[in-house]
Amino acid sequence: MNTNSARLRRLSVAGSLAVGATLLLAGPASAHVSIPGTAEKGGYGTIALKVPNEKDDASTVKLEVTLDPKHPLSSVMPQPVPGWDVKVEKSKLDKPLQTHGKTITEAVTKITWSGGKIEPGQFQQFPLSVGQLPTDADELVFKALQTYSDDEVVRWIDPSKPGGHEAEHPAPTLKLVEKTSPDHHDKNAKSDKNGDAKDDTDEAAASDSGDKDASDTTARVLGIVGIVVGVAGAAFGIVAGRRRNA
Repeated sequence: MNTNSARLRRLSVAGSLAVGATLLLAGPASAHVSIPGTAEKGGYGTIALKVPNEKDDASTVKLEVTLDPKHPLSSVMPQPVPGWDVKVEKSKLDKPLQTHGKTITEAVTKITWSGGKIEPGQFQQFPLSVGQLPTDADELVFKALQTYSDDEVVRWIDPSKPGGHEAEHPAPTLKLVEKTSPDHHDKNAKSDKNGDAKDDTDEAAASDSGDKDASDTTARVLGIVGIVVGVAGAAFGIVAGRRRNA
């Protein structure tokens, strides 16, 4: 019995060490500058660079982001981040952009946030409103430089590796997806003469109507029962009175 207990304790300790080692190895690889979510091709959207602080003894004090030169954007606007200053740099385009009937000759190429701090064990998001997103690309790359208070600079600029393997310092990437079809509810909202499709609103109304009819029926039944009981009570009272008089 003691031998089995000792073996179980050894296995438990070994398992804990293995899990701990796995977490230590996986932690740094997952904590990198990234752009969560996706955006639709050809549209406008709000994205956010997520910047975690990876060091235990220094704070992140600056973030420099360079936009993808292959796909310049006609509109890039940073959202104010409390405690941080932002600088937007533009450059002339080799090939002007045509958007909404206007000719765009320069575009934002670099954004720098500074003056704030991301303390150890914390992260900060830096939102951007961007557009018009390209229709001929599946992703946009935003190369980033993360500067710490001890003057170390981490360069998040590595391209993705073949086969889906993550680079050591991958560049933040915005995934672009095809535009979604019109809202499913709008499709179903059209009346089908053959009765093949129903609007959800109609179904809800029918359900409410059914519930109302059931409630009305119940009320009528209860009303009739009440009348019958009342008449029976009155008749009983008359008969009982006559008997007492007799």
